Amino acid sequence: MINVQASKTKNPLQSLQSYGQSVWLDYIRRSLITSGELQKLIDEDGLRGVTSNPSIFEKAIAGSTDYDSALTTSEQSQDKNVMSLYESFAIADIQATADILRPIYEQTNRRDGYVSLEVSPYLANDTQQTISEARRLWQEVDRPNLMIKVPATPAGIPAIEQLISEGINVNVTLLFAQDVYEQVANAYMTGLELLAAKGGDITRIASVASVFVSRIDTAVDNQITAQLKTTTDAVQRDLLKSLLGKVAIANAKLAYKHYQNTYSSSRWQKLASQGAQTQRLLWASTGTKNPHYSDVLYVEELIGSDTVNTIPPATLSAFRDHGHPKSSLTESVDDAQSTLSKLQKAGISLQQITDKLLAEGVQLFMDAFDQLLGTVEKKRTAILGGKLDRLTYKLPDALNTTVQASLDDWQKNGKIRRLWAQDASLWTGADENKWLGWLGITEDQLAHLARLKQLAQEVQNLKFSHVLLLGMGGSSLCPEVMKLTFGKAQGFPELLVLDSTDPAQIKAIESQIDLTKTLFVVSSKSGSTLEPNIFKQYFFDRVQQILGAESAGNRFIAVTDPGSKLQHIAEGDDFRHVFFGVPSIGGRYSALSNFGMVPAAAIGVDVAKFLDTAEVMVHSCASSVPAKENPGVVLGTILGVLAKQGRDKVTLITSPGIADLGAWLEQLLAESTGKDGKGLIPVDREPLGTPDVYGSDRIFAYIRLDSAPDSTQDAAVTALEQAGQPVVRITVADPYQVGQEFFRWEVATAVAGSIIGINAFNQPDVEASKIVTRQLTAEYEKNGKLPPESPIFTVDGIQLFTDPKNAAALTEAVGTDQSLVNYLRAHLNRLQAGDYFALLAYIERNDIHQAQLQAIREKIRDAKQVATCLGFGPRFLHSTGQAYKGGPNSGVFLQITCDDATDIPVPQQKYTFGVVKAAQARGDFQVLAERERRALRIHLGKDVQSGLATLKTVIDQIL
Repeated sequence: MINVQASKTKNPLQSLQSYGQSVWLDYIRRSLITSGELQKLIDEDGLRGVTSNPSIFEKAIAGSTDYDSALTTSEQSQDKNVMSLYESFAIADIQATADILRPIYEQTNRRDGYVSLEVSPYLANDTQQTISEARRLWQEVDRPNLMIKVPATPAGIPAIEQLISEGINVNVTLLFAQDVYEQVANAYMTGLELLAAKGGDITRIASVASVFVSRIDTAVDNQITAQLKTTTDAVQRDLLKSLLGKVAIANAKLAYKHYQNTYSSSRWQKLASQGAQTQRLLWASTGTKNPHYSDVLYVEELIGSDTVNTIPPATLSAFRDHGHPKSSLTESVDDAQSTLSKLQKAGISLQQITDKLLAEGVQLFMDAFDQLLGTVEKKRTAILGGKLDRLTYKLPDALNTTVQASLDDWQKNGKIRRLWAQDASLWTGADENKWLGWLGITEDQLAHLARLKQLAQEVQNLKFSHVLLLGMGGSSLCPEVMKLTFGKAQGFPELLVLDSTDPAQIKAIESQIDLTKTLFVVSSKSGSTLEPNIFKQYFFDRVQQILGAESAGNRFIAVTDPGSKLQHIAEGDDFRHVFFGVPSIGGRYSALSNFGMVPAAAIGVDVAKFLDTAEVMVHSCASSVPAKENPGVVLGTILGVLAKQGRDKVTLITSPGIADLGAWLEQLLAESTGKDGKGLIPVDREPLGTPDVYGSDRIFAYIRLDSAPDSTQDAAVTALEQAGQPVVRITVADPYQVGQEFFRWEVATAVAGSIIGINAFNQPDVEASKIVTRQLTAEYEKNGKLPPESPIFTVDGIQLFTDPKNAAALTEAVGTDQSLVNYLRAHLNRLQAGDYFALLAYIERNDIHQAQLQAIREKIRDAKQVATCLGFGPRFLHSTGQAYKGGPNSGVFLQITCDDATDIPVPQQKYTFGVVKAAQARGDFQVLAERERRALRIHLGKDVQSGLATLKTVIDQIL
């Protein structure tokens, strides 16, 4: 509390007004306003204004409970991001203070009665953003006695001129140097001239130029003290000692002299004749830092006409108690000039000191703002409780130290703000800025919910039995998560997802649906992806055969980017609806866009609730949330730092109720980061083992559904943690909070990509295999067959294929004793510590096949202590396929193909679905070989189940 008890004699603070100086308070907090304390300061001390800055607000919010009730009330009604919360407190305080000061503002004819609010210090070096932010704050506060604080940085000075020209009051802050003050005064006058030229009322404009005082003495005294420790020359020592505690006041007096000269010039007289007010000098940083100096030094020595002293509470109380007002500012001005000359003679550059103080001042305010927002975020998080998915982590000490250093780097260098500002240089400086539309997608979707709600109602009314999504990768994986997480809602159709060209898979899907009661969703961002197009051709033809050409389109919906080939096809075939994606969102980042939300709405997921819940995480990951409190940045930093330390196998453990989230994460992580020989290798659905079967190349991410946990997973993860493995735990309270994980992991992936040093938004090696596939299908269209190929080994209908380089390595290892066992043994023996093993299965993805392949990968994991991956083709081509080809060359691959027992023609094409699958497998293998990957293909013939059993028997024998 500030002691406002005035003495019986004349209050020294009140006396300052008789010298032409106004006292403003350098302090603000809510209880000061609500308790009546501020009004007492006005009544008893003659207080005439208030200033604030990030440091003051940080101490007010962190150091009190003044704001807790308002924060709780705000969050319970609607979640806000940390910047919005801070501003709601700050603006309310500023408005209340302005209202209390309004009578002074009117009594002094707009000379006093101001309260100041700082533009975000993050914008100190950005002119246009400073202007925009100042305009916004001016409108938000909506009080004529507000001053917007703008720092006197090179970027701030043109902003000051512009804001004055627009009629916005400005408190110029962080002024240290004489030459910069000159620029500030000129900017003020130019702004007034511009305002007058366009007919504005310059009599309503007020501004102060805040010269920081005590910080100069602190910096100069430190240099003097350092020199005194090394200087033995008596004259030099006397000179240095004579300067202690003198430079700041000398600097201020010379600034005041410049003020007097400026505002007696003919240029100013012209403005004054139109009613303009001078831009008064305001003394800031007037609390004494050195205990050897008088605690009222920077008040007593800087008293003069037409000035303001903004005084912190302790100094205010001290001056009230024992201050001695006098007209000091114009005294000994010649001595002031002499002091600065002596300083130069002593070899100390005031210019260098003031330049450094400006930079440090901006950084100090940024640090205070970081702490302020961090404090608000912690309080917000505590209030949200289970409404926000929680992240904790346990890392070995050395890794944790590196992670903390990286988080400090992200904070200090403003990298979170650069991410949200879509700064491509955060990655490789290519076209990354074109692919960050996902950052704002939840807000956009919530603003345009009507079409999704209309679709849900329509689907319900039409009583469809199924929705069949036809897509690949980013277009199919999120809908699959929604299906497996939320199941079938009462009164809504069941969702099925087709993302395989395997004929058996297509037939299995078709056998589950009634074509006349199914709504087909054709989903393709580019609209030219092979698989969704041929799926559409097939099912559109099937529906046409039953319903006729005119009615078939009514059973189809398209989700695609504007102007795509699919849009034109959909319009030509009279599709029921076309929903558009956002061109600046890549497929794997599209979960919360229409690619994920259209299918979700169609099966009865409450998309408004889902998106609103996801928005909580968006707020938590916002640019204003400090790195160590930012859940997306923390996760991304852990992933990126550990990848660079050799722990690049991200082992995903997900609760059964949200198990399919892992498949979505596989694509996001692998396709985003696995390129240029770097990246993360996601490991999904690998059976959990005991700590001894894992190497030192892993990080474990456990995403636990609190409402339906798995005790076996809990125990296994705890054992891994106790064994010293790095573990990240994420707690999801409710399935509707899965959307928070979509956003958190998107941010984390972008952050990890930046740390690893790659473009997190392209997929060059996916395109490479697509090109080969197109070449092979084109050849089939031309010749009616795929190019011939020869196995390197055949036994009992099982064939082995590979490229010449891999063939030579395997044949050499096998020698003359050629057998299936020996070839596979030679292939598995290529696995080394830090490698991973991947099964690439171009067969039907059903429960039996998955169980057989899971058993094989577990056997290999346990025996070789390497990470194992399992992907079904061609589905994995659009996800992990990128990392397998473009990521670190640490994979050993076993591709599995088969002869299709039955095949399905693709309407309007010569090729069949089986031919497309074969072309995709061969294209995949060719690119793996071109990337010099250790790869072998085993072809099982028509009896896939029997072939897999044989493979498992051989693996068991080897291991």
